[in-house]
Amino acid sequence: MSQDRGPRRPRRLEKYALISASATALSLTASGCVVVHGEREVLPSATRAEAAKALEQFTTAYNAADKAYDASLDADHTTGALAAIDSARLKAGAANHPDGNAAHEPLELTDAKFTIPKKAGWPRWFVADTEANKGGKARWLLVFTRGGLEETWEAAYLTLVAPGRVPEFKTDQDGWAEAVPANATDVSVPPAGLSKGYTTYLQDGGKTFADGVHTSSWRGLREKRSTRPGLVTQYIDEPLTNGDYAPLALRTKDGGALVFFTSRHFEKQTAARGASVPTPNKDVLALTDGEIKQSLTMEFVSNEVALDPADGQVSVLGRVQGLTSGKGE
Repeated sequence: MSQDRGPRRPRRLEKYALISASATALSLTASGCVVVHGEREVLPSATRAEAAKALEQFTTAYNAADKAYDASLDADHTTGALAAIDSARLKAGAANHPDGNAAHEPLELTDAKFTIPKKAGWPRWFVADTEANKGGKARWLLVFTRGGLEETWEAAYLTLVAPGRVPEFKTDQDGWAEAVPANATDVSVPPAGLSKGYTTYLQDGGKTFADGVHTSSWRGLREKRSTRPGLVTQYIDEPLTNGDYAPLALRTKDGGALVFFTSRHFEKQTAARGASVPTPNKDVLALTDGEIKQSLTMEFVSNEVALDPADGQVSVLGRVQGLTSGKGE
């Protein structure tokens, strides 16, 4: 299977060196001029008003795209894992319903709580924790990022977490949160290693991750599905860590971290001689190239949120996964 690829469509997060004029100041002192470099100064990633506006703009764009089944309508407001999942969903919808989404129900995000870290450099980012009129009682956690002052805030991660499972975050006296570096060693698994750790666990098991719906239960379900009579199902799991798929982590009040990360998963169904692969639904067919004769390989992108403690097992609190492509053979 393929190795870690970059984003599926060009994004703008590479412009980390962009310096904000408002963040670059020149002051005169008795000893001369002192330059404060915006890319080095530790600043809140956004104001609370900016965060609220970004959430509003995302919701408007998301609803427009969903109603029309047109991925171009929210392309400027999504990136990373969410963009990969959302654009594929809209592509399938457009193929099967060229006149738009007759079942469209506008997404409403309410009771928004914003956790905004102070950090130096780009990209800057923040987390929106909201209620929604979809997904039951789960809280919707969206991570917004941007790579420069002139860029649009884009939602990179969307995960759903059960009520009461979102941890308390460490904040300073002004309410700003703390970003945890990708290579941090004061948590059980450095955020940069969580995607690889998770995909390794799905293949081989182990003690790094606590039992749960997205860990031991998912492994058990896949094991059952792999041994159905007349059909062999194989799974390959790959980390996604580069560019727009990079993990993002917030320091929790207890010293751990809440980490958002991405992974890629392949599921290949191969029918025994004389048998056939179960007919997939029309959305899968819309994303599948080739003719399904003896096998079907489906590619999924998944974004996870995990509680990474200072010591102990990592708990995966939520996972949203979507089919991004298929291949029939």
